[in-house]
Amino acid sequence: MVLLSLVASHHDLDLAVLERLSSDVHAVGRELVRASSPVTGAVVLATCNRFELYLEVDDADQTPAALAAASQAVATRSGYAPDEVMTHLRPLTGNAAGEHLFAVASGLESMVVGEREIAGQVRRALTTARRDGTTTSALESLFQAASRVSRAVEAETGLGSAGRSVVGVALDIAERGLVPWSEVSCVLVGTGSYAGASLAALKARGCTDVRVFSPSGRAGQFAAARGVRALPASADLATELAGVDLVVACSGAAGAVLQVDALAGARSRVGEARPLTVVDLALRHDVDPGVRHLPGVRLVSLHTVAEHAPAEHAAVVSARQIVVDAAEAYEAEQRVREWNPAVVAQRTRVLGGLEAAFAAMPEDARDERAERALRRRTRALLHAPTVRAREAARAGDAVSYGEALAELAAVAVPTVPVPTVEVSSPAR
Repeated sequence: MVLLSLVASHHDLDLAVLERLSSDVHAVGRELVRASSPVTGAVVLATCNRFELYLEVDDADQTPAALAAASQAVATRSGYAPDEVMTHLRPLTGNAAGEHLFAVASGLESMVVGEREIAGQVRRALTTARRDGTTTSALESLFQAASRVSRAVEAETGLGSAGRSVVGVALDIAERGLVPWSEVSCVLVGTGSYAGASLAALKARGCTDVRVFSPSGRAGQFAAARGVRALPASADLATELAGVDLVVACSGAAGAVLQVDALAGARSRVGEARPLTVVDLALRHDVDPGVRHLPGVRLVSLHTVAEHAPAEHAAVVSARQIVVDAAEAYEAEQRVREWNPAVVAQRTRVLGGLEAAFAAMPEDARDERAERALRRRTRALLHAPTVRAREAARAGDAVSYGEALAELAAVAVPTVPVPTVEVSSPAR
């Protein structure tokens, strides 16, 4: 079994490219696992600034075939040619794949270093894979370990303790051109997890005049559960923005929800001179980027966030070390699990053979005290080479592991002495 990850993120690619790669992302995982391909498991992690596939492959020889299958599946949905897809996806295997996921889950690869939303997104990616039936025990183990590392990084370094996030940084940028938060009138576009985080951040800043719009028609339920108002799904969003100070858009709908021509027309009809700040946190652009050229309109996008995202150097260095150490420890434990069956087989051969010999003895010939002593001596013989084998597995030392395993194989099943039964002479 080989762990393979294919990584595309804001570090290497324009967000427009990520948007195309992320088309119908979860169908990619389902297709790869259900098709007759070497991919036996898949977890897809797609966020506003990354697209990553985590795949379990039958064996190392099948890695090229898995890469080809994955690039074809992504190409079918993105419109890129398979060869072009592979230029955008960075492959990682083994420990490198695990270390990368640990860093991602800890917020070290985010636009806003240390952001906390990503940990939840990693957990939800695993939950989705479970629902789709594409996860495996190895992928479960990897993603659960990533969540543990994320918690350790936050606890030990304080990175992310200030609650910084993509949403938080975007609102920090937006507020520079706004009236005081208590006076801000806002329309929130979207009802997903990002919309929930955005609403919480708005309320934390003192913004209480929030109306929710959802192109999918879910605004009513979302707003009622959170004590804000909803706009009807039939509403003309551009027209509803008259008198509004701020738009926060994070619906992730297919295509822009707010078009530049519609907004320009609506503002001209009402003679709108009031400044409008638009925050677009959707990878696929809920808002036509052209609105930035309209008079009185300011656009804060994911590109803006990336340019202004802060980082805390000392905490980041410490967090990186935690991630590296955790990845090495995880790889070591995985090796122990993979190499341990041969050790267990040798121990079972000896100890199982001993118990079988005891069981074959007549009940009246068995000596419990002698049996306990023989068991102790046998386990003592097995102990040292067992420890050496497992330590060698943890260190990845195949030579020492082989030597220890050979020593275990040389331990013979002990011969169980049969007690001599004295036969008394008949009386004369």
